[in-house]
Amino acid sequence: MRLRVEFTTEPFDLDEAPAHAVVAREIVTGAELDAVDVGPFGNTAEGDADRVLNAVDALLRRSLAAGATRVSLQVNVVADGRRAGAADGEGDAT
Repeated sequence: MRLRVEFTTEPFDLDEAPAHAVVAREIVTGAELDAVDVGPFGNTAEGDADRVLNAVDALLRRSLAAGATRVSLQVNVVADGRRAGAADGEGDAT
């Protein structure tokens, strides 16, 4: 299964990226995720479910420890291009 995570950390600082935002971005860029996009008001990353969930755990723990007062987070299942059941051999036409 593939997941997409979208997140922001607060409080915002328009002059300089706060420590919690830097930590969060370091986590997703270092987590071997696909399609990582970081920006000043939102970040997204996509990848294997286990990698995304591990990154989300680290992101929450470490960004809160670095001073975030709020983390807005959304996780979505994304299509991976395979038919349902194909990953485990079900539904294969033989």
